[in-house]
Amino acid sequence: MVRKIIKIDEEKCNGCGLCANACNEGAIEMINGKAKLVRENFCDGFGDCLPACPTGAITFEEREAPAYDEKAVQQAKRQSQIVQESSVPVMSQLRQWPCQIKLLPIQAPLYDGAKLLVAADCTAYAYANMHEDFMKGKITLIGCPKLDSVDYSEKLTEIIKNNDIKSVSIVRMEVPCCGGLQRAAENALKASGKFIPWQVVTISRDGKIID
Repeated sequence: MVRKIIKIDEEKCNGCGLCANACNEGAIEMINGKAKLVRENFCDGFGDCLPACPTGAITFEEREAPAYDEKAVQQAKRQSQIVQESSVPVMSQLRQWPCQIKLLPIQAPLYDGAKLLVAADCTAYAYANMHEDFMKGKITLIGCPKLDSVDYSEKLTEIIKNNDIKSVSIVRMEVPCCGGLQRAAENALKASGKFIPWQVVTISRDGKIID
């Protein structure tokens, strides 16, 4: 079809990129320092890019060109938004180091008024939003009773007993070996002689919360 569409004079283009920024449809891109109309079906012919050009390199012309495809433009915008959102770095919510149960001290200022997260180390890999959903605002203690071949009950008991702990969250995988971590935390809560709010969350092997 013959329709009105922009024309870019590369001789006049100084490579400032203002036209590409002004084009809400994404029809223009900067290639090798020059503005180029790379998607003719994304150009609506309204010319938002014209007043942005400081050198007068952009004009209108009427010629054979594909029709403006608004659906394709909107789809490209949604895809771009998804990419931008996924590229935003996630901030670590780890508030202390070390985080392994066997390496953490029994008494330390970091426990003052703390909410404890006792987590199986695999949960951070299985559950994608571990930092925001579980670690945020908590002191994180991780371990694996199968790999460490230890009973964490005694150390966890001492940590809870000797510090001002406000709550305990236990996050484990659905696999049987994680039962050892849960039992250790539950036994520690009982042995500490304190009445502290606590909860258990189980993560499935495909990364979902199942209870």
